[in-house]
Amino acid sequence: MNNTMEYKNYIGSAELSESDSLFFGKVMGIRAVISYEGTTAKELVANFRAAVDDYLELCEEEGKEPERAYKGSFNVRVSPELHKQAVIYATSRQMSLNSLVESALRNSLASQL
Repeated sequence: MNNTMEYKNYIGSAELSESDSLFFGKVMGIRAVISYEGTTAKELVANFRAAVDDYLELCEEEGKEPERAYKGSFNVRVSPELHKQAVIYATSRQMSLNSLVESALRNSLASQL
């Protein structure tokens, strides 16, 4: 089961509130809060798309650049010891810490997808 949907390069979550008999979600990966809901899956998808369109329209009206999700940059917090070990490992292989993290993520996700 897929709990996400995509529209205009925005990813939205899809969840169920059993007690309310309601589907709901929010756009992921941006600071702006864009939420939507629906009583059916079809309505949820339509409201997700409408919410994204409304957000983009509002940004245009206000002359703001819309936030883009997943720009390829994020902070990772690890222990100082793990940070040190990662830098030593990467340096000994003539690679950057970014390259090491990217490789580790790619390898980990390849086995999951």
